[in-house]
Amino acid sequence: MKRPKFKPEAYIGGKALKPETLMMNYGYNPQWSEGAIKPPIFQTSTFVFKNAEDGEDFFKMAHGEKMSGPIRSPGLIYSRLNNPNLEIFEDRMTLWDEAEACAVFESGMAAITTVFFGFLNPGDVVLHSEPLYGGTDHLLNKVLAGYNIRSVGFRAGSSLHDIENIIRKENISENIKMIFIETPANPTNELVDMKACAEIARRFSTPEKKVSFCVDNTFLGPLWQHPLKHGADLVLYSATKYIGGHSDLVAGAVLGPGELIGRLKSLRMCFGNMASPLTCWLMTRSIETLKLRMTCQMKNARYVANFLRKHPKVKKVYYLGHIAPTDRQYNIYKDQCLSSGAMISFDIKGGKKEAFTFLNSLKLINLAVSLGGTESLVQHPGAMTHSGIAPQDRLRMGISDSMIRISVGLENPDDLILDIKQALDKVK
Repeated sequence: MKRPKFKPEAYIGGKALKPETLMMNYGYNPQWSEGAIKPPIFQTSTFVFKNAEDGEDFFKMAHGEKMSGPIRSPGLIYSRLNNPNLEIFEDRMTLWDEAEACAVFESGMAAITTVFFGFLNPGDVVLHSEPLYGGTDHLLNKVLAGYNIRSVGFRAGSSLHDIENIIRKENISENIKMIFIETPANPTNELVDMKACAEIARRFSTPEKKVSFCVDNTFLGPLWQHPLKHGADLVLYSATKYIGGHSDLVAGAVLGPGELIGRLKSLRMCFGNMASPLTCWLMTRSIETLKLRMTCQMKNARYVANFLRKHPKVKKVYYLGHIAPTDRQYNIYKDQCLSSGAMISFDIKGGKKEAFTFLNSLKLINLAVSLGGTESLVQHPGAMTHSGIAPQDRLRMGISDSMIRISVGLENPDDLILDIKQALDKVK
């Protein structure tokens, strides 16, 4: 089957349909598959060409060669290059962020790695926010360092002036090639000012050197934050999290302008790190309910965060919904975020011993890493996801031994609070 581009009716009476509506059929025509209302799984390694001429043309298009005849979409060749499930999901992923194009990978780290190797060369500098997810931190500071790519961090919450001072102090203005941030920061929920980062990228770009601005938007997902509208060149997701949303797959995605995504897809073709047909099928299933799930999780998180803030054994709660109007981050929150999301961190009174007692006493909430699934998950960043970061650096980033991170799921919030309360009662 040669899959033509299919864009269903996106307007009714001149009014644009919303993303949650288009998620049901965008990029797929039931007539391609015997009228099946949902796309089947195209579990195949290769595709049959109608004739030799089509095979030649498809490969020319796949390699970016200009065609002499009418412009066509690249036909299906081989599942390392393209696959109907991959293309359908990529089409739908563009809707929430209003992006031109999307590239889907077999994991979030595969997406991040491909971006780094696609836009960085030896001698380049990555200016990044801190803290980052532990895997990203390791890639930047351990792996890329071996390729003579330097990373320089700035604390999430830093102002434009603060970042400029770091650039001057580190003497990196000539070598900055990328600004990479996570906002909100994992696990502190500290916000990074995207407009300030976009200004830095613009200021240090030259006709010969474009500084790319990339945002990992996993914590708030495509529903609650849209980095492309705040100056980002690329937005990245661990699609394992809210997009997949059921803790049954691992995937990643990058969205942005067609030209940049095209470069990443060419590299993906070489690396072979595209998502599989089954993974894409599962994500296409999940994205239909993304708004319902994330809305419920966001509402549940409010109850949990408010309970924690009042509990005598909790020292501090890190939650976007608690940012006060007097806080310097309040204006950033109001400008960038459409919701407070469902991620909460808190410092328990005491240290690692008290944190572990709490974690080991939970009965309902699962002790596991990851986030954004239907079930609530809890973990200890210092001992788990961020354990690869040196202890003194963790403290500098605001990650103490008393910090606990919760990803709030779809359970009844009263039951979640009941479980948290009885676990806190066990802490001496």
